[in-house]
Amino acid sequence: MRALTFQGVEKLRVETLDPPEIELPGDAIVRVGVAGICGSDLHVYHGRERGLDVGTVMGHELAGEIVDLGSEVSGLAVGDRVVSPFTTSCGSCFYCDEGLTARCDHGQLLGWVEDGVGLHGCQAEYVRIPLATTSLVRVPDETRLELALLAGDVLATGFFGAESAGAGPGSTVCVVGCGPVGLMAVVAASMLGAERVFAVDRLAARLHLAGGYGADALDSTVEDPVEVVAAATDGRGADAVVEAVGSPQATRLAIDLVRSGGTIAAVGVHTEERFAFPPGEAYDKNLTYTAGRCSARRYLDRALAVVAQGRYDLDALISHRLSLDAGAEAYTMFAERREGCTKVLLNP
Repeated sequence: MRALTFQGVEKLRVETLDPPEIELPGDAIVRVGVAGICGSDLHVYHGRERGLDVGTVMGHELAGEIVDLGSEVSGLAVGDRVVSPFTTSCGSCFYCDEGLTARCDHGQLLGWVEDGVGLHGCQAEYVRIPLATTSLVRVPDETRLELALLAGDVLATGFFGAESAGAGPGSTVCVVGCGPVGLMAVVAASMLGAERVFAVDRLAARLHLAGGYGADALDSTVEDPVEVVAAATDGRGADAVVEAVGSPQATRLAIDLVRSGGTIAAVGVHTEERFAFPPGEAYDKNLTYTAGRCSARRYLDRALAVVAQGRYDLDALISHRLSLDAGAEAYTMFAERREGCTKVLLNP
């Protein structure tokens, strides 16, 4: 099969590999219909996260069709169209029972193999999904695979961020960063009943999308988001802030935007060694700060239902559809935010 593989920092290559096979009775083999490039993939690509083995198949966003099943898989059949969360989960350990499927005792992150141990990714023609019974979700017949893929990561993470920040009826929410996750956090905050949603970014194309999803779009190169949000809240600041970038600068802005007693939910992947704010400042604001990987399986059915409703133009999020052979160039384009790039899909 053809697969996009990691060859070192900012070095990717399409290779011909043996297709995956059933290794455990709970496995499924999925023919990948569509795979996404995620912002968190760039941390590996740029070397901010280290440890990935050379030759690892990249990617953790996919939807496709089951072509083989292990003997212990139930509730699924060969030929089913499915979407996978980016981490597998068993559905029965302590963490799964708590709804924290991202930290399942037996789960794995797609696209991470270190020292020969782990799970190859899905930017390939086929992918092996362990714990298939409790990880994979059928895609309704009327739902396109492209939109199902969004439900499996960015839309699920948007809901996770908005809920973790405390978005709800009457709240003022601010989303820092209008990449795909941030844009889906705008959608989620609105669906959760937020009275007003602000979205901050520097890129016009992304701000345009945020406005289309109902946010007050703030270009931080033109106006001061802190002043705008303060003016709209009698000087208090936002009740809830979703930080969807994963940088010290974004954290600092989130701290300045949130009101005393408010909550920041950091869903961007952070690789720096220290927080961008001192503990005393958090104390003085009675701040709640939450962070972590989204338990995408927990949100996946809900996200698919949002897709099915058709209330939001999720197609607008997808800026590029490219072949797998164009994968290396697609990463470069995505990293450099060229051509109005928002969500890039690869079609194996």
